[in-house]
Amino acid sequence: MTGINTIGVIVSCFSLCKANSHSGQCPRNPNALRILIDRFAPSGASLSLTCHSKENRMISNVKGKVGKRAPDYVLVWEDSPDQDRQKDKGGKEREKHQERISKHQAWRETFLDNLRTTGLHIKQVEKGGIHYVLLTASWKVLCYYAEDLNLKLPLQALPPSQPSNWSSKMLKKLGIPNILQQDVPDLPQEYYTCQFKVNKLHRFLGSDDRETFFSDTQRHQILYEILAKTQYGHMNRGLFGIDQLLNEEVFSAAFPLHDGPFRVPNKESLPTKMNQRQILYQYWAKWKNWNKYQPLDHVRRYFGEKIALYFAWLGFYTGWLLPAAVVGTLVFLVGCVMIFFDTPTQEICNSKDQYRMCPLCSDCPYWNLSSICTVFKAGRLFDHGGTIFFSIFMSLWAVTFLEYWKRTNATLTYRWDCSDYEDIQERPRPQFAAKAPMTVQNPITGIEEPYFSKRNRFSRIMTGSMVIIMMIAVVVMFLIAIILYRAIIGILVSKSHNFLVAASRIASFTGSVVNLIFILILSKLYVALARILTRWEMHRTQSRNEDAYTLKVFVFQFVNFYSSPAYIAFFKGRFVGYPGHYLTLFGIRNEECAAGGCLIELAQELLVIMVGKQIINNVQEIVFPKLKVRWQKYRLNSKKKKKEESSGAVLRDQWEVDYELLENEGLFDEYLEMVLQFGFITIFVAACPLAPLFALLNNWVEIRLDAQKFAREYRRPMAERAQDIGIWLFILEGITHLAVISNAFLIAFTSDFLPRTYYQYTHSSDLQGYVNFTLAHAPKSFVSEHNLTCRYQAFREENGHYSLTYWNLLAIRLAFVIVFEVEAETSFASLIPNSSWINQWYLLKTYLVQSTGISTGQSATVSSAPLSVISPALCPRFA
Repeated sequence: MTGINTIGVIVSCFSLCKANSHSGQCPRNPNALRILIDRFAPSGASLSLTCHSKENRMISNVKGKVGKRAPDYVLVWEDSPDQDRQKDKGGKEREKHQERISKHQAWRETFLDNLRTTGLHIKQVEKGGIHYVLLTASWKVLCYYAEDLNLKLPLQALPPSQPSNWSSKMLKKLGIPNILQQDVPDLPQEYYTCQFKVNKLHRFLGSDDRETFFSDTQRHQILYEILAKTQYGHMNRGLFGIDQLLNEEVFSAAFPLHDGPFRVPNKESLPTKMNQRQILYQYWAKWKNWNKYQPLDHVRRYFGEKIALYFAWLGFYTGWLLPAAVVGTLVFLVGCVMIFFDTPTQEICNSKDQYRMCPLCSDCPYWNLSSICTVFKAGRLFDHGGTIFFSIFMSLWAVTFLEYWKRTNATLTYRWDCSDYEDIQERPRPQFAAKAPMTVQNPITGIEEPYFSKRNRFSRIMTGSMVIIMMIAVVVMFLIAIILYRAIIGILVSKSHNFLVAASRIASFTGSVVNLIFILILSKLYVALARILTRWEMHRTQSRNEDAYTLKVFVFQFVNFYSSPAYIAFFKGRFVGYPGHYLTLFGIRNEECAAGGCLIELAQELLVIMVGKQIINNVQEIVFPKLKVRWQKYRLNSKKKKKEESSGAVLRDQWEVDYELLENEGLFDEYLEMVLQFGFITIFVAACPLAPLFALLNNWVEIRLDAQKFAREYRRPMAERAQDIGIWLFILEGITHLAVISNAFLIAFTSDFLPRTYYQYTHSSDLQGYVNFTLAHAPKSFVSEHNLTCRYQAFREENGHYSLTYWNLLAIRLAFVIVFEVEAETSFASLIPNSSWINQWYLLKTYLVQSTGISTGQSATVSSAPLSVISPALCPRFA
């Protein structure tokens, strides 16, 4: 900042004074503050240090020009509706409207004034009733907050290298050309990095160029930190932060700018002349790249580690779905072939009127077992010996997938220099820091930090848990309603002789559709409630806040989506009774499994919910964003002046173009969709071997849809750091272990596999007479009452009591569950890879930091040895 003769610096006592932040006392040792000033103040500049306990921030008033670089952040607000519309309203409504406008104007002016005191350069532009506030951070502000936020800056550049991939290594060894590989221009440079320290500025690479020393994403993080903490009223009333102003509609939007347009001006443009956004769109988001590796390093550079890790996980998950889809399709095809050679199927189809079955309801007629020939064949597509193999395969697949993802995640976070982010670098949330009732001294760093007692947080969490339990009870009530609906519809349709065979199928399918509608409605209501509860619980860091929110929503969604399939898989048809002694629920006879068995009904339920949800989500992601963007453009254009509208050749600024885009909605919905899908293809995979195939096809589309949303339809999100996918990994691990138990019980109690195997070993190896073996005779009392004998599917004696076969099968089923789980857990332990090398790399990283003398401790010594002395083979590499 040469040429500036006078600099006034006002430093608050928020982070340096003792526990009483309102005492107004200055810190005992102001030298820590002078380090920043002495580094950047030019010789002869006049400085002033004061404590400002009221504002609780560093204020740096700098007189000078704003650089020519693009704004770091943009705030937008729109003029109020036309006054003519307000004249038509009553006097009280008009007064309330004017009062609201005046209050918003006062808040806005106070907020912008406080932003100026922090050292931000502000420029306001008005076009067609839309006001743009362009924010740019000065060099001093960037350096102060870079140290405060523990940002990492480069020490030494490393030779460029393409990230390796297991498939590329395998294809290279086999000598097969890799069609998945593509050369993406402008490969991000890799560096050795370290936490920024002002007094070690000269040791950082590129510190002589103030325009490019801090990356765009780092500038965005600094600006957001300032915006999130700046007050516009009294702090105790929660009048602070840009998020609150957006909720109050004081500002319409707040976002960092994209690099430029996403489309390349012409096809002949050189890749070297493309901006980062154009490179991502051209080599990542376009549909033609569906069979190419994702340029994750480019995604990370432009959007930050959090979004890059999501796409890395999604691509990794989709790649691992390929073998699962292939095996599942083969198992399904085996089932198609076995239909024509299955003895019980042939017995049912050829039985004609040999087996008269008992009525399905009190007013329903008798029916012949041969009438369900087609439905029984469909059931055999999923219920055969290959299902056992596929269930074991998917259980091992799930565990192996997660363990190898951990290795991939560790490699990426090591490469991107964020492997210790949550443990060391993550700071308290701005909202938590502003609302915390007190501060305490950190026993490790000695710095005063905002504090909210664990006891108060625990009481709030318990209160929120009660609300969650109530919402789960609502889901159970809806489930009972769906059960009654299916039972009633089944009875009504069964009374018609034309639809007698299809009665249970019609009731089941329509029930699945109604259930899907209830699921989607309840999901929308609960997500909003979970967001309010999580905000009220006052979690310290952003990671913990997101984890708490994620856990709340997932617990509810888990019950919401999986309750109906779980009922069909494990409860339906288990508590029916027998002719003459049927069990009822609210006076309605309990549901029985469909003619083909509960497994075919479970497969139908999975396909309706999983595939139906995927289709709805994809339609929403394709159609809704485009409609929203068009509506946004139409609404904004209608606010402009007529002469601006008639001039089509006017060149618009980037902030105008970006404001027409959609607000970024975060990654929660994307993760939730994929994790629920993971549950469907693992927990109930025994019922539907085609589930991984449908998931694979959906995810191939999902990757490009999400990429297009981020690259061209969304405003640029604020780059966030992360070291993993958060609590989603623990949820996936929980689903994996639950899947082992679920598949064991599905095979043992829902599938027909064990009864068939038992019959082969005890009666006939070719399954001749198996159908008669599974049918019980109606009790004599029932026969004498109706003067007709009939059969029903159960292992019971003629008096209705369970037969010896039932108890033998029960023992076999329980033994199978135990053996299945033990064998699965034993296989899991042998498949877990060793990841101790990550710890070794972390120790090498610590050695590098200590050798350069850039440490968090004040007593660290500076090594005179250059970085080039240290062998790259012994040091970790960071991007």
